[in-house]
Amino acid sequence: MGRYKLENTTINEVVRVQNVKKCFGSLEVIKDVSFSVKSGEVLGIIGPSGSGKSTMLRCIAQLEKVTDGHIQICSDDIVTYEYDKKGKKIQKYADKKKLRQIGLKVGLVFQNFNLFPHMNVLQNITTAQINVLKISKIDAENNAIELLKKMDLIDKAKSYPCELSGGQQQRVSIARSLALKPEVLCFDEPTSALDPELTGEMLQVIRQLAEENMTMIVVTHEMNFARDCADTVIFMDKGLIVEEGSAREVITNPKEDRTKAFLGKFF
Repeated sequence: MGRYKLENTTINEVVRVQNVKKCFGSLEVIKDVSFSVKSGEVLGIIGPSGSGKSTMLRCIAQLEKVTDGHIQICSDDIVTYEYDKKGKKIQKYADKKKLRQIGLKVGLVFQNFNLFPHMNVLQNITTAQINVLKISKIDAENNAIELLKKMDLIDKAKSYPCELSGGQQQRVSIARSLALKPEVLCFDEPTSALDPELTGEMLQVIRQLAEENMTMIVVTHEMNFARDCADTVIFMDKGLIVEEGSAREVITNPKEDRTKAFLGKFF
């Protein structure tokens, strides 16, 4: 039985996606997508609804299994393939222990926060540290307090999610992800559930993380943010990458007609 896997990523590649396809039944949501993200890089993914952007993030975060193709996180393969004697391709995911190790390297900030409603802010941030990282409650709380200061939420440590604004809940969600010390932080339209007046506040938090060289993948409909904050932008449509390049070049001077038509709705 033959075996096929990706060659190891270059040293500074945190995420490497190659020829990924994802189907839900007969619906092919991602058709053939390849890209990589280097350490400290911010990748923006833009495109119309239904283009496969969020599904791609969910595959990277192991919330969905790919139908075909490869994903590596820090040179570790999430999935490889074997071929039997008849040449049939067999998908083989890493074992559960390995997948958990890889999963800890990826943080995902959801659109709708996904905070535990029965826990206060401090508990929301410390629980995963204690249960997943196996660190002491004192150390977990110390980490949480530092992150709450960073997010300008230290006065909300004992508050419950229902007592917070949408922007505050989103910042707690970011702090919770950062507490697990991921190698890459993924954002799935982080401003979509926020009032317009809170959008700038959230984008400032992400800009701060970018200045601190946090590796990030950001699915966004905020074109100004993608232009000003991302290093590289991918424009997806119908499950394919239509155009990619430097953020400023793609958004201010797109080459493809489909990209031009999409961006024309924003500028």
